[in-house]
Amino acid sequence: MLGLFLVTAIAIGGFSLARQFVKRRLRFVDAVRAPMFPFLVGLLAAVAVWPLAILPVLTAPMAAIFGIGTGLGTASGVKALKRGEP
Repeated sequence: MLGLFLVTAIAIGGFSLARQFVKRRLRFVDAVRAPMFPFLVGLLAAVAVWPLAILPVLTAPMAAIFGIGTGLGTASGVKALKRGEP
């Protein structure tokens, strides 16, 4: 049960942090609109969190789920920018 809670929190946290960061900080950066940008961000996020998998509570699949959530949040933030959301 704890693992399910952690996976959900990690995925939602990565998604929301990435979306807000793109909408607030990367609003005027042209490179964020590149089609491969969300994939690269997700990959880099997963690689950055991967060393934490040595902890007993966190695992390598959780790092991958964080990367997926971050990539999807980045893509969502880019779509929100294209729609003109504040």
